[in-house]
Amino acid sequence: MSRIRIIPCIDMIGGKVVKGRRFGDVKEVGDVKSLAKRYSETLADEIVFYDITASQEGRSTDLTVLADIGSCLTVPFSIGGGISSIADIKRCLDVGASKVSINSAAIKDPGFIRKASDEFGSKRIVVGVDVKQKKMETWNVYLKGGTLDTGMSVTEWVKKATSLGAGEFIINSIDGDGMKNGYDVSLFKEVKKATNLPVIASGGAGTFEDFYHIIVAAGVDGVLAASVFHYGEISITDLKKYLMQRGVDVLGA
Repeated sequence: MSRIRIIPCIDMIGGKVVKGRRFGDVKEVGDVKSLAKRYSETLADEIVFYDITASQEGRSTDLTVLADIGSCLTVPFSIGGGISSIADIKRCLDVGASKVSINSAAIKDPGFIRKASDEFGSKRIVVGVDVKQKKMETWNVYLKGGTLDTGMSVTEWVKKATSLGAGEFIINSIDGDGMKNGYDVSLFKEVKKATNLPVIASGGAGTFEDFYHIIVAAGVDGVLAASVFHYGEISITDLKKYLMQRGVDVLGA
């Protein structure tokens, strides 16, 4: 098993941190700069920033806040939301991002993954995938904030994106988002079977045990969470200590 990354996710609207449940009921929960600084100082391995309304509003990622704080962070960070062109990716990298996360644009034009990978290298290209369960052991890929079913299964899309040059995947369980009921182990087992690339699990963390269980049971390469970190219910330093005590090889601990 590879060393596990612990990744806080900062969803943003208009430069403010927001959080919802199942991609709805979105509420403002804090300031981007102060939260990012806290995570940078408390052993986060990476930070993911998402401009969560960019794609729905048909605009590019708002980099105003990130351009101001990018140089202050001491950990790698990635940016997602509204990235639909090579120029968009370059803008993100220019403010200090080490990776970009592409989602809707890649589904609409799968060749975009190949273009981006060829231009910047696959290690900088993360494919974000939002999924909902359709029936037992089947999850479909969704667009438009979880409101539009593409009709494509997550395993079908992951296999295709892998072949096109993706560097890694962040799989977001819409059913689990913000619910704190644990990660969907069956989902991530299926995704891991479909690709040899790193897979980051997102959606459902509520307890220390939830993190441990998804790492051990599904073999994911990293765990992403927001609510439990934002609200101080679990600290990243405490989580890393817990995982190390249970034999997990945690990066940077």
